[in-house]
Amino acid sequence: MLDRKASALMVGLCMIWGLQQVVLKLAAADISPMMQIAIRSGLSAILVYPLIQRQKGTTLWSKQYLFPGMWVAFLFSAEFFLVAEALRYTSASHTVVLLYTAPIFVALGLHWKLPAERLSMLQWVGIFIAFLGIVVTFLGREEVHSTATQAMISNTLFGDFLALLAGLLWALTTISLRLTQLSDAHPTQTLFYQLVGGCVLLLPLAFLMGQAEIHWTGLAIGSLIFHTIVVSFISFMLWFWLLRNYLANRLGVFSFLTPIFGMLFGVLFLNEQIELNFLFGAAMVMLGVIIVSLHHWIEKKFYSQVKTNEWSE
Repeated sequence: MLDRKASALMVGLCMIWGLQQVVLKLAAADISPMMQIAIRSGLSAILVYPLIQRQKGTTLWSKQYLFPGMWVAFLFSAEFFLVAEALRYTSASHTVVLLYTAPIFVALGLHWKLPAERLSMLQWVGIFIAFLGIVVTFLGREEVHSTATQAMISNTLFGDFLALLAGLLWALTTISLRLTQLSDAHPTQTLFYQLVGGCVLLLPLAFLMGQAEIHWTGLAIGSLIFHTIVVSFISFMLWFWLLRNYLANRLGVFSFLTPIFGMLFGVLFLNEQIELNFLFGAAMVMLGVIIVSLHHWIEKKFYSQVKTNEWSE
């Protein structure tokens, strides 16, 4: 079990990660989400670089790590390009839930590539529940939004689709980190590649797409500070520290709080309304992700319960 310190840190991190899409959308009138992500990535890379230099034996620019690093940088940039575009069309609540379908795609990808990661029957059940939940989130929009225009409904569906694709790209990033030589690199090194890619690739895209205009309001500046220092630097450093000191599967239990916080903050700060079908579908998605990610623990508990029942008889 995790101690109180680790548990409190994980709850805090999930709150931060659930809040980030909400803050991106909150400041969108003054600075586009794409521009926010590009700037925060560049500034965070500057903060992370000295930490990498302090590590002995780090070979940041060697071909061994640089080429796979460029690949994950591209995937990271593509993921957040889709997140930024999704926030233009759909709610932050929808975006954060569909983004966190990534563990489902990770499990499927590793099942295909690594014999040691073959899915169990219980995991396949979890995947079925999650994909059924995804279908449910896309259904019934016309009935739920009976007074909305068809264009608004189409925009929301398009934004939801982009958020789901972003989750797929996040999964591809994770799979690439597992299957390339980056699996041997320090986490701050892989983070640096992704942050540099996010800045170098998204910044010109923001200009090309006419999303580079910035109104330097308190909200815009506050969003950049929050995303640069709190999200992209402090939260990830704390996450890496936790991974070095605690078991990843025990930490992963808390990560399922992130979509819940995302929906809650979307309602509180953006006055977003969550449709009943989306709420039900999101619950199914999160249940499926929990089953897929914690199948060993679930199977162990079930086996122990069966044994206990046999002894009691």
